[in-house]
Amino acid sequence: MSKIKIVFILGIWIAILPYLGFPLSLKNIIFSITGLVIIYFSYLIYNNEKTGEKEEKTFDNFSENRDFNDKI
Repeated sequence: MSKIKIVFILGIWIAILPYLGFPLSLKNIIFSITGLVIIYFSYLIYNNEKTGEKEEKTFDNFSENRDFNDKI
């Protein structure tokens, strides 16, 4: 399962958790643990995106004029 899907499922878990009928003290613990897990996976996703972004993007706009300066 990818990290983004895990964060999405944890978001759904956060949305339905208040309606599941857990006692308040247990609910607070579950919210805290879920928040820490979301922070961990978000950090992993951030690191993966940061290391993958080092590639320089080039665009071939007006590629038909690329050799124009060489012929002059």
